[in-house]
Amino acid sequence: MKLNRHLLIIVYIFISCAVYSYADTPYMELVDKADKACNDGKWSEAAKILQDAIKEEPDNPGNVLLLSNLGLVRYNLGLDSLAIDAFDQALDIAPSSVTIIANRAKVYAAMGLEQEAFNDYSRIMMLDSTYITARFHHGLIALRHRMFDVAKEDFEYLKTHYPASDEALIGEATMHSLVGEYNEAIPLYTEILRKIKEPEYFGARAYCYLMTDDLQAAAEDIAQALELDPNDGELYLYRAALNKMHYRPEDAKKDAERAIQLGVDPARAQEFMTK
Repeated sequence: MKLNRHLLIIVYIFISCAVYSYADTPYMELVDKADKACNDGKWSEAAKILQDAIKEEPDNPGNVLLLSNLGLVRYNLGLDSLAIDAFDQALDIAPSSVTIIANRAKVYAAMGLEQEAFNDYSRIMMLDSTYITARFHHGLIALRHRMFDVAKEDFEYLKTHYPASDEALIGEATMHSLVGEYNEAIPLYTEILRKIKEPEYFGARAYCYLMTDDLQAAAEDIAQALELDPNDGELYLYRAALNKMHYRPEDAKKDAERAIQLGVDPARAQEFMTK
């Protein structure tokens, strides 16, 4: 599942009156300004104000929330390493905060540091077994690294305890697909698409259709997915495969070239580049 920097939800800043009694202090004025800057998407301004607030009262217990928000703001600015540093500082203050650990895990995953993300999700599961999203991503990372027993345990837990959740359904479908059980995955993706019409799930079902030689259904899913996201390289790779199966080598080559332009590994597209 993709993580969009600009859709990452900022955790709004609430500091209890028990922590600080007066809303018109310089500290609270900075907090309010930071909150407004976050709401307006002014990330650079928000980062500076958050840092100023922390410097204003370095011992204020509310700084754990400011540091967590600073991590998310830095992530939106593309400052991944500095985002991790902010989360680390927040966790030094509140080591058992599953929200902060989850935020750090998201950034680790987006940086391609899947082992670190996996470790954070494992930690969350120990602290809060009801945290569905953590278990879901833990299972997905396990699948990508062929730790099938771990993934199966995660997804079966979700299916048993949270059968109505999207995560349980997506996890089960992904598991079937990655182990080659395409016929079992297809109806699950169909159920997902009744509720979540996202290009990645049309693409996932299209892949299953390709692998089961249902080329017409694959073509329809790829077309729908490309309408939703015309810049997804994986979809062009699937269409290249479809065109090759239909004996249209020139079209397959064009799609493979487009897939590479959009970031697909050239080695994966190579078989569609020649007649």
